[in-house]
Amino acid sequence: MKKSAIISIAILVTFTLYLGINVLAEKAEIEAVKIPLENYLLGHKTGKAEYMEKAMHTEGKLMFIRDGKYATIDFKNYIAGMSGKEAKDEAERKRYIESIEVTGNVAIGKLVLDYPTIKFTDYMTLLKIDGEWKIVNKAAYSELKEEPKDKK
Repeated sequence: MKKSAIISIAILVTFTLYLGINVLAEKAEIEAVKIPLENYLLGHKTGKAEYMEKAMHTEGKLMFIRDGKYATIDFKNYIAGMSGKEAKDEAERKRYIESIEVTGNVAIGKLVLDYPTIKFTDYMTLLKIDGEWKIVNKAAYSELKEEPKDKK
């Protein structure tokens, strides 16, 4: 009886340690995935291309629907369109990471960019390349907001 109890406790402890190590490893990967996503958001906040270059892989693409048709922009051209300065209404803009999922060397991030007249939802696909997470694709949805009555 004592032997089976000791074996059961040993198995339980081993399993608990295994789960704990996996949870810590997963949290570490989520924190690592946040780095390019936060750089992306900082690029939008500041208008500076350098943050986008840190976040995005050189061969990635932005995909979206415009006027009912599928459209793409490669990241090189997307980054080249950065203004280099904050938007005039920056104080009214909100940006945040809504969720992150990681499986091995692949991750998905959902970001929200909530601006006074438009709300963007971005789904980022990231890959861990040479030990560093990079955004490799972005699918974006935009939703126009009603213009406030005092501005009509």
